[in-house]
Amino acid sequence: MVGASDRVALHEPELKGREIEYLSRCIETGWVSYAGEYVTQFEADLARISQVAHAVAMVNGTVALHAALLVAGVKPGDEVLVPTLTFAATANAVAHAGAEPHFVDSELPTLGLDPDKLAVHLEAAAVVRDGVCINRTTGRPIRAVVPVHVFGHPARMRALQDVAERYRLAIVEDAAEALGSRMNNKPVGGDGVMSVLSFNGNKIVTTGGGGAILTNDADLARRIKHLTTTAKVPHRYDFFHDEVGYNYRMPNINAAVGCAQLERLDDFVARKRRLAEAFAAALSAVDGIRFFREPPGAASNYWLNAFLLDPAYATERNPLLEALNDAGLGCRPVWVPMHRLPMFSQCPRGDLTTAEDIAARLINIPSSAHLAPPE
Repeated sequence: MVGASDRVALHEPELKGREIEYLSRCIETGWVSYAGEYVTQFEADLARISQVAHAVAMVNGTVALHAALLVAGVKPGDEVLVPTLTFAATANAVAHAGAEPHFVDSELPTLGLDPDKLAVHLEAAAVVRDGVCINRTTGRPIRAVVPVHVFGHPARMRALQDVAERYRLAIVEDAAEALGSRMNNKPVGGDGVMSVLSFNGNKIVTTGGGGAILTNDADLARRIKHLTTTAKVPHRYDFFHDEVGYNYRMPNINAAVGCAQLERLDDFVARKRRLAEAFAAALSAVDGIRFFREPPGAASNYWLNAFLLDPAYATERNPLLEALNDAGLGCRPVWVPMHRLPMFSQCPRGDLTTAEDIAARLINIPSSAHLAPPE
């Protein structure tokens, strides 16, 4: 086995731009908390890059998703449709809002939520009464749906929008992995009523820890900023809070790192796409596996590269992972599907056959931008 220092990580941050310069300015000026020029600049840069009207920066992607669900109208006792094939934060945020995840299936071409299967499931499981989607079995409102752009590959948002409109569902996009991805030449992250980004240390752009909500609705943006800044009413000296709020705003010192990272986003995406092409070419000659390519019409950021074992080799997944990690390659399986986790095992669900199949056969491989071959 190789030593830790010799391992090729799954995804490493790259901090070789103006991060130190911007951090030094924060320290020199004393603006290190959630007020400061870099928070404002980071939000403006995110909105411009994502081609949306507003961005509100937060301390991480999970709290951003929680806040977005609250502002979208999710209430305690509601249900929220979530793909079972996602990172735990997606379902956790629903639980934080007092609601219950309602798990639905994914599709192989995108790895994201399957809009066709969602429509079939809702036809059998739900009914719209007085403008509210109701679960026929539980009697609870189904208030929203959270598509996830898995590994940066865009989900089929137009088809999902049709289903959501038919069943009066708010769409909150989990675009945590998709900054820099495009669908039909449009940035991913502007199709829901709100979209959520993450800037964790392993994302394509990092702020150390961080997240953001994107929206084109000015009223929603104001509401988000108020709710996530402890619901403090602006005043030159008085402290008056008009509701229970949350201390979710991103500190200036994190935003400074983010501003420097965003300056290099196009370069990160270009290198990661070259890396994906190199993997696709190298693995094309290997029997029994298929490198996962972006869906039609998409230009993915290829946040995490992945391949799928042929069904006949699914039982070899774990032995292969052991061998790859023993060789110093930081490879991993996809997340354990949410409905198999103990805290979510009793949640409502549709048929999850495809997600189970993907989970049994998918392996993520090292995807850091610095691994890309020269242009």
